[in-house]
Amino acid sequence: MELNDANLQTLTEFLRKTLDPDPTVRRPAEKFLESVEGNQNYPLLLLTLLEKSQDNVIRVCAAVTFKNYIKRNWRIVEDEPNKISDPDRTAIKANIVNLMLSSPEQIQKQLSDAISIIGREDFPQKWPDLLTEMVTRFRSGDFHIINGVLRTAHSLFKRYRHEFKSNELWSEIKLVLDTFALPLTELFKATIELCQTHATDVNALKVLFSSLTLIAKLFYSLNFQDLPEFFEDHMETWMTNFHGLLTLDNKLLQTDLVSNAIQFLASVCERPHYKHLFEDQNTLTSICEKVIVPNMEFRSADEEAFEDNSEEYIRRDLEGSDIDTRRRAACDLVRGLCKFFEGPVTAIFSGYVNSMLAEYAKTPRENWKHKDAAIYLVTSLASKAQTQKHGITQANELVNLTEFFVNHILPDLKSPNVNEFPVLKADAIKYVMIFRSQLPKEQLLQAVPLLITHLQAESTVEHTYAAHALERLFTMRGPNNTTLITAAEMAPFTEQLLNNLFKALAFPGSAENEYIMKAIMRSFSLLQESIVPYIPTLIGQLTHKLLQVSKNPSKPHFNHYLFESLCLSVRITCKANPATVSSFEEALFPVFTEILQNDVQEFLPYVFQVMSLLLEIHSNSIPASYMALFPHLLQPVLWERTGNIPPLVRLLQAYLEKGGETIARSAADKIPGLLGVFQKLIASKANDHQGFYLLNSIIEHMPPESLIQYRKQIFILLFQRLQGSKTTKFIKSFLVFVNLYCVKYGAIALQEIFDSIQPKMFGMVLEKIVIPEVQKVSGPVEKKICAVGITKILTECPAMMDTEYTKLWTPLLQALIGFFELPEDDSIPDDEHFIDIEDTPGYQTAFSQLAFAGKKEHDPIGDAVGNPKILLAQSLHKLSTACPGRVPSMLSTSLNAEALQFLQGYLQAATVQLV
Repeated sequence: MELNDANLQTLTEFLRKTLDPDPTVRRPAEKFLESVEGNQNYPLLLLTLLEKSQDNVIRVCAAVTFKNYIKRNWRIVEDEPNKISDPDRTAIKANIVNLMLSSPEQIQKQLSDAISIIGREDFPQKWPDLLTEMVTRFRSGDFHIINGVLRTAHSLFKRYRHEFKSNELWSEIKLVLDTFALPLTELFKATIELCQTHATDVNALKVLFSSLTLIAKLFYSLNFQDLPEFFEDHMETWMTNFHGLLTLDNKLLQTDLVSNAIQFLASVCERPHYKHLFEDQNTLTSICEKVIVPNMEFRSADEEAFEDNSEEYIRRDLEGSDIDTRRRAACDLVRGLCKFFEGPVTAIFSGYVNSMLAEYAKTPRENWKHKDAAIYLVTSLASKAQTQKHGITQANELVNLTEFFVNHILPDLKSPNVNEFPVLKADAIKYVMIFRSQLPKEQLLQAVPLLITHLQAESTVEHTYAAHALERLFTMRGPNNTTLITAAEMAPFTEQLLNNLFKALAFPGSAENEYIMKAIMRSFSLLQESIVPYIPTLIGQLTHKLLQVSKNPSKPHFNHYLFESLCLSVRITCKANPATVSSFEEALFPVFTEILQNDVQEFLPYVFQVMSLLLEIHSNSIPASYMALFPHLLQPVLWERTGNIPPLVRLLQAYLEKGGETIARSAADKIPGLLGVFQKLIASKANDHQGFYLLNSIIEHMPPESLIQYRKQIFILLFQRLQGSKTTKFIKSFLVFVNLYCVKYGAIALQEIFDSIQPKMFGMVLEKIVIPEVQKVSGPVEKKICAVGITKILTECPAMMDTEYTKLWTPLLQALIGFFELPEDDSIPDDEHFIDIEDTPGYQTAFSQLAFAGKKEHDPIGDAVGNPKILLAQSLHKLSTACPGRVPSMLSTSLNAEALQFLQGYLQAATVQLV
């Protein structure tokens, strides 16, 4: 694509169409952009548009499109084509910093993200001048530019907070410090001075303090791994000014800086060598009174977010988003102080809690914020250790959580008006949720029906918290690894629970509420067959919801839980009555067809998984509706997207398992397409195992005569890959396939096909691959296939007894006995680097495995062989009776003593002897 006006105009038109709410206009435009993004100059055209377009909407759209393009394509992945040409990469890095700093804030943020994505891959080795280019802008004096640099630096350096220590990391941080530490310190001092100069100008202060907030975050990241010498030498500058900011009381400012400063205090007070700074009772009291209590208050900004921006409020409060709040920082400080001073701190705060609750009791309507602060304080004091899975796992023993629940939490939950004091109701629900592991079961059971009632609250935060609390309670484990709350205990509330959850999705702002959908999924999973009577109604509501969200998928978690809920509906109902599978297909297929026709990329991996689940429930036949779809599943475009590969392979396996005969009979012309998919997958190190899954199903389920003409070519492709790129993963899969082939077609057929490709090839494979590598095979089914296959080669292949292959007979038996008795060899060569599916970037939806669409492990040998050791003994006995004297003499001359002893054990267990 040339950099010219005609292309800029075309791109502008298509970008505008991608914003159209009508999917028939939007989707073709998205497809067009997808089709041209591999062309040279495409990213430069986007950058030109975001810089020069007269239309602001197009500029922002180009910026977002550019950032997403970088996110999908910048990383270079082995085996995958490089989607961005080298000249484009160089041009982007040469221009992007300048562009970012001269753009308006909306565009600046997108480009800043793009720089940090590129930086993650290329900095410092492939982009050594990035920091120098950024640091020189500190001298500009323009805080729009300075904040752009700081924001970008923060997104680049914040990973230092959670990276593992390594020499590579140290050298990168050292390089950053050498370039960045001094200019950052100078900027910090200059910004502090400017704050004093502009102390009465609120607009100037807001900009300056947003810079100070970012500077504090950078300071935190650069000091996280260790205290660098530079900052040690300049500690006075930093600490004096931090102290000044901590004690600053400028009424014009309600900023995030306070939370950063408190956060800093929190991290200091947890470190043993600073303990002495806090030991004085007066210091503790002063911190509690002047820093913690005032910052625990529910501020008007919190109230505004609670009512008008509930999604953001929930994200901050439940998920602990990156946006630090004063309350969270104060809470962290309480926990930090409790590490060494639990007794005194608890005593100081108990007084505050009691007086706050007394204030509330006098006039609840005016003083409800006092109770909110009291609950927050109790929560902070009581929480010593917390996990996402279990809530608070370790509590302060000086706080009586049960008593507080009965006296102050339960009354709010029992209040008949769910819409009164929504903040306190949300606090009460959150209390149950986070202390669920500390409260006795009878109190949790008392809370369940109350939480179900709160699903009807109009406040988004309140009904979301109720759904989230129920979902968390339903995942708690009781004795014997069962759920703490049982389906029987839920029986009186089942109908109301399901009704209220689905009704809650109708509230404004909650149509795609992921917490509600997750609670629906968890309720189905807990209640199991109790939901069957409600499914006919609920499946209609779920499919209607699926149809709505498929028009414009925007909430990935919501969509995931929606598909999980569909899988549970199918599983639970069809477990009781497999014939109902057809009614699910009637309900789901129209929506699935629409999703497939409109190529809703985000949903395709899910649709394939649900279809696999449905097809696997059928008895051994394949309905016509599935056969009509079969050719479409082989289209190359579907296989280009990494996220489609695992679910599509599973779906094709289901087709082969249920209808191998049907495919051979009525779709034989599609077999080359099926093998084409195998060929594509086998060429990729990331997906070769998926190619083998497909190949193994083809061998196992297709009638042998339908594959005769293709068999040799399959083996040739595998040998080509072995010669070109031999990885441990490939060899393990190759061994399983070879042995499955032997089990299915017999050892003679295996030897003949190898030797037809090249004389003596069979011996080479045994000597160079099977004997030395079989110990690496893992997994019970895989090991069983290999054991049975090798047994057949040893005992059912005449060439092993009467040709130059005979010298391999004993080493192969020795390898098989070792395979039975020695530990698995899980070593991997140092130079091997596997790319996991999850690591391959791309606009392709990453594959999201549906937990409730799980597939049972399939054993192609089944009950025909119980114990492979017994099979070996019986097969050797049979061979020895066919050629008396041969087997014992081969064993006695070259099998080592230990292996021979194990073999005697197998023969005794099978009650047979060798002759």
